[in-house]
Amino acid sequence: MNGEIRDQEVRVIGDDGQQLGIMSSFAALRLAEEKDLDLVKISPAAKPPVCKIMDYGKYKFEQGKKEKESRRNQKIVEVKEVRLSMTIDTGDLNIKSRQAQKFLEAGNKVMVSIRLRGRQFAHSSLAVNVMHTFFDTLDGKAVMDKKPTSEGRNITMLLSPAKQ
Repeated sequence: MNGEIRDQEVRVIGDDGQQLGIMSSFAALRLAEEKDLDLVKISPAAKPPVCKIMDYGKYKFEQGKKEKESRRNQKIVEVKEVRLSMTIDTGDLNIKSRQAQKFLEAGNKVMVSIRLRGRQFAHSSLAVNVMHTFFDTLDGKAVMDKKPTSEGRNITMLLSPAKQ
C-alpha cells in the first residue's frame, strides 16, 4: 500500500475501475495522492503487478461489514443426543421419538446412541434393530446421515432433518 510498493512499474486501475495503463510506482502514487486516495497492490504475482487507486479505509470498512453480514446469516447446527437402551419399551420409545422430533423441527441434528452393558454386547444386532425401529417411528421427518454403527460398547446413529 502507498509507499510500501517497491516495484519499478505497475499496472494502474483508477478509482472508477478504468485502466490507466502501466506507469512507474512513483507516478501512480502521486496520482493517488492528488485524488486523496490510496494506492493498493491488488495482484502482486502479475507481471507487472496490478495496483488500484481506492480509499483503503472505506474498503476495509466494507469488507468488515460484508463479513459480519455473512456471519449473521449462518445458522449454527447443533447435534443433540437421544440415548436409548437395548431393552426400551414401546411407550418410552415413543417419548424419545417425540423428543427427537422436536430437535429435528428446530433444525438440529440428532445423535441416537445405545450403550451396551454386560452380556448385551453379545447381542448387538438386537440394539441395531431398536435403532431401526426408532428411525421408523420418526415418520420420515429425519434422514439417516450415518447408519447404526458399533463403536466399542456404543452403537450410534446420526439423523438430520428431512427437507420439506
